[in-house]
Amino acid sequence: MSYLPGKFVWFEHLSNDIPKARKFYDALFGWHTESMPIGDRRYSMILNGDGTTSTGIGGYGAAAPGARPSWRSYLSVPDVDAAYRDALAAGASSVMAPMDFGPVGRGATLSDPTGAVFSVWKSAEGDAPDTQKTPVGGWCWNELWTRDDRTALAFYERVFGYGHDAMDMGPQGTYYMLKTGEAMRAGLMRAVDPNAPSMWLPYVAVADCDATVARAKALGGQVLSSPEDIPNIGRFAILQDPLGAAIAVIRMAG
Repeated sequence: MSYLPGKFVWFEHLSNDIPKARKFYDALFGWHTESMPIGDRRYSMILNGDGTTSTGIGGYGAAAPGARPSWRSYLSVPDVDAAYRDALAAGASSVMAPMDFGPVGRGATLSDPTGAVFSVWKSAEGDAPDTQKTPVGGWCWNELWTRDDRTALAFYERVFGYGHDAMDMGPQGTYYMLKTGEAMRAGLMRAVDPNAPSMWLPYVAVADCDATVARAKALGGQVLSSPEDIPNIGRFAILQDPLGAAIAVIRMAG
């Protein structure tokens, strides 16, 4: 087993209607879902692939009462309890204290000092290795949209040991690329709408951004940001699924 601390290794859709979420995403990305036993309960696991070489990449869970549907990001850490304590000391708030999830791993959930919710996780089976190219339907990036980029940057660097590169985006401010060593792990930027809640936005790799957006609309999703090119990176768009959770899609350049 090997671990990649600082890598986002799992993504979970939280809502009050798992069948509706499954129907949308299976049709949009070609995912399929299997019910897996975890301890004394069952978990709806998302698999990506052709059915013979499928890989588990995420899952579906029930949202807390009154909570808006969302995608939850899971960050690999060497020690869940230590990361939880360090995050609280650095200004985070507890959403769920550390606990074991059957035989699969241990996790905790926090709200960072700017209000973005995420989980820390240590799998019992290690982390999936980095790859040169993300397969279509796989997660290829994660991005924090925050009300306070400086506070968020200081928090994630202090608690999780990230370094960063910075890119000037003009009037939109600075885009920070969080990294462990030379491995890029996530983006961080000030939210365009100062009234929007801070949140992590995961990206899925697709073969055709525009076609995916059209398919999402036909399936009942909404377009929050129309397809747009990022020079030398790819073409991306931001969607909202029929339950209200935001997700980004991107066709990588090359």
